Amino acid sequence: MNRDSKVSCRLICLTALVAVALASVYKSTAQDLDAQNRAARMPGQRVFDSNCAGCHGLDGRGGDKGIDIVDNMAGHNLTDAKLRNIVGKGIAGTSMPAFPELNQQQVRNIIGYLRSLQGSAGARDLPGDAARGKTIFFGSAGCSNCHTLAGNGGFLGPDLSRYGTNSSATVIREAITKRDRVEPAGYRSAVLTTLQGERLEGVIRNEDNFSIQFLTKDGTFHFFQRAALQKVETPGHSLMPSDYGDRLSATDLNDLVSYVIKSASRASATATENSWE
Repeated sequence: MNRDSKVSCRLICLTALVAVALASVYKSTAQDLDAQNRAARMPGQRVFDSNCAGCHGLDGRGGDKGIDIVDNMAGHNLTDAKLRNIVGKGIAGTSMPAFPELNQQQVRNIIGYLRSLQGSAGARDLPGDAARGKTIFFGSAGCSNCHTLAGNGGFLGPDLSRYGTNSSATVIREAITKRDRVEPAGYRSAVLTTLQGERLEGVIRNEDNFSIQFLTKDGTFHFFQRAALQKVETPGHSLMPSDYGDRLSATDLNDLVSYVIKSASRASATATENSWE
């Protein structure tokens, strides 16, 4: 073996030793951090298990008496100050009691543990650009002609302000592109013909054997006695377009889904905060 070969072999061996040493250091550091995190969570976990788990479950994801406070995006958006107020004073008109017996450190421990649970659940990653999705919702896709989101839009279709709170990006995307939809109650499409021959297109919001509450495409609400109608036609298909999968690109869909999710998270947090004032 010549001199250059020997030097090369030494360098390779040295590099390998350094890599092994670094891997050992990284592993040790990760283990130390994990141990520190577990230690930091323990006081909060003990207090949480004693006072909160009975209603919200040991994992915080809800039970028979309490809501999910881990995956619910409203909980992620509440400040620590708001959470301290909730734990200390409870929520009037709900089953959430006050815990005045807990000292400040115990409350901080509970919140710290809750944040660790929320962190383990992971933040919801948006698949696209929500700002651009807003322009699609209120523009080219025409969603706002029928749906309300963030307080704006039409009323022919269901209000989507909270729709994306617990729905995944995949579920929302499939709902947009689905071709064969089942019309939800209160939004069944119909064409009514009055005794005078006037034809009205829209959705049946409510009905019984004697009357129909009807919302036309222009947003006007009508109440008809069935005796005043010549014909009631129900096409059996949703007014929502079935060609969004063709009309919108993959990028458009990701942006639109992102706007639905982001708007729902804001609406959920606002509604929760207002109910907890």
